[in-house]
Amino acid sequence: MIKSLLHPYSLWLKRFFWLALTGTYISAVLPQDIAPTLGPLSDKWTHFLAFAVLTLLLRFAYRITIVQTVFSLFLYGVFIEVSQYFTPNRCAEILDVVADMIGIAIGVVLYMLFTKKS
Repeated sequence: MIKSLLHPYSLWLKRFFWLALTGTYISAVLPQDIAPTLGPLSDKWTHFLAFAVLTLLLRFAYRITIVQTVFSLFLYGVFIEVSQYFTPNRCAEILDVVADMIGIAIGVVLYMLFTKKS
């Protein structure tokens, strides 16, 4: 039901996905002292929220499987951490990838709840 409601907006969903993907990467590789924050939320919460949103946008914008979604966003999370290793005032953390995976899992569950047939 929700997929058919969102179908007319698929181009916009794709644009929002790519905008969110680009925004998260830029935010992740900016030096820590000038990187944007989400108020009092910790770094792990921002990873969690970003990847939950990316998961929902990717699932609604493109016709790919859940496995492809999880694998693609996992690789993206690892890519961010590798990039941060080479960024001044940043460090790569395995717990950030764990927070990303939790966000992906919650995004998948929310997607399944939104698209569940009555």
